[in-house]
Amino acid sequence: MAGKNPRLCCLKALQRWESGREFADDVLHQTLQESNLNSVNRSFVTETFYGVIRSLSYLDFVIQQFRPGGLDLATRQVLRLGIYQLYKMRIPAHAAVFETVNIAGPARTLVNAVLRRSIAEKASVLKKLEGAPAHIRHSHPEFLLQKWKSDHGGDFAEQLCVWNNEPAKIYVRTNRLRVTPGELVGSCPGAKSLDQNPDCIEVDRLPLAWISSGVAYVQDPSTLLACDLLDPYPGAKVLDACAAPGGKSAYLAQKMENQGSLLTIDYDKQRLTRLEHNLIRLGVANFVPVLLDWLQETPPFEYETFDAILVDAPCTNTGVIRRRTDVRWRLTPQDFPKMHQLQTRIMRAVVPYLKPTGRLVYSTCSIEPEENESVVAFIGKTEPALHFIETKSSLPVRDNIDGAFAALFVKA
Repeated sequence: MAGKNPRLCCLKALQRWESGREFADDVLHQTLQESNLNSVNRSFVTETFYGVIRSLSYLDFVIQQFRPGGLDLATRQVLRLGIYQLYKMRIPAHAAVFETVNIAGPARTLVNAVLRRSIAEKASVLKKLEGAPAHIRHSHPEFLLQKWKSDHGGDFAEQLCVWNNEPAKIYVRTNRLRVTPGELVGSCPGAKSLDQNPDCIEVDRLPLAWISSGVAYVQDPSTLLACDLLDPYPGAKVLDACAAPGGKSAYLAQKMENQGSLLTIDYDKQRLTRLEHNLIRLGVANFVPVLLDWLQETPPFEYETFDAILVDAPCTNTGVIRRRTDVRWRLTPQDFPKMHQLQTRIMRAVVPYLKPTGRLVYSTCSIEPEENESVVAFIGKTEPALHFIETKSSLPVRDNIDGAFAALFVKA
């Protein structure tokens, strides 16, 4: 039964992810919720699920050495799971082979043969991998690696691939509406505040009580950059135009000291409900949630209403691939111009609602020029009332946190 067998549970999750369009995080969350696994097996499923997705090109290269012909998807997923255990995890080879063959169904004989050969010839396969193209060694789409080389240089591109394949560190933001950073750090052995932002704390293990009690929120330091640039004051009227799931909204409310008004907008009802739950748990008292699609509907408020607006636009998420493992496989070359068009449309829809002298920040968690500098340049040409002030950004390889971009405008 999949619910009691961690490898079968992982296999079902991988098959569901690859056959649909669901995000890996959502697939894993639901899979673990429906399972009867203990904490050790849940950890195994989590590591192997994300690990296989992260290493698809690498694993398929290994499989190709022993099975150059075609494979149905179900058998390929079983082999990926087995090869990942043998080449990437510290699991005894006999146990990895035995347990994986047991879930292979009609392909048991083939899977057993390929896995045993992969053990016997592991040294020669690893040698071949050293000479394989970078997109295979680092398991990224070839077009994406080439794009990064063109935009940022070859060394940066390869370093970024290495970064994306490392386990993400755990950061939480102190919720100063409830507690101070010093109190949190003092209550968790090994916790430490970051130089980039004292509100951010790095922990080895996530203290779940912090999250449930609302004293902290899981948040990479890069996500605070846009809010710090907007810097809303207590008592201001603030709009978070693309607000779910609410991490930036909560930080804005903290900077506003829970005073004034914070309008939090999202186009999806389920996402907006999640935002409400998050903000209530964090003790945010000055927010008003609004369901609205900027591209389809007229907002229920007047022009020039807000002192400050944050547009944390939808993007390709290329700055957070280490955390969102499957993003790399969902992207196509066409996504970058499509995102640019979407982002500029949202920005132009939002601008009229900013007061004269008001501040507007455009932000993404992308590292792509089409979604960042090009959008800023376009808005500068098409919205003469907006005066560009400055940009701030973070790059994984340079700053050792996720990638992010933010640009500040002031309305004349």
